[in-house]
Amino acid sequence: MPSAIAVLAIDAHDPRRVADFWAAALGWEVYEAGDDGVSIGPADRSAPGIDVLPVPEAKTVKNRLHLDLRADGGTQTEEVDRLLALGATRADVGQGPEVTWVVLADPEGNEFCVLARSVQDVEAAG
Repeated sequence: MPSAIAVLAIDAHDPRRVADFWAAALGWEVYEAGDDGVSIGPADRSAPGIDVLPVPEAKTVKNRLHLDLRADGGTQTEEVDRLLALGATRADVGQGPEVTWVVLADPEGNEFCVLARSVQDVEAAG
C-alpha cells in the first residue's frame, strides 16, 4: 500500500508571518497556532495542509522542494501581482528568459513558482 502526503512542512524563523502569507496566497485558514508552529489548510480539510515550524536560523540556500501554483480565476500576471502584494518577492534561481513560469519567494525566501496555465486552462484541456 503506498504512502499519502499528510502535511507539507516549512521551516521559518517567524512561523506566523510565513503561515499568514501562505494562508492568504492559497485562500486557506489557520487550524492551530502555538509555540511549536502554525498549521494551515483548506477550510474543508480536503487536502494536505502546511505546518510552518520554528527554526532559529534564516534560510540560506535554494529550496530542494518547492510548490508550483496556478492562478485560479485570473491570469498568471494577475496572480503574480496579487502574491507580490501579499509579501512575495521575485526570485532568481537560475531560470532563463524562455521559461513560462515566474519564480517568487515567500516572506522568508522560500521559492515557489507561478505557472503560466491557470486552473481553468488545465481543466479545459482535460
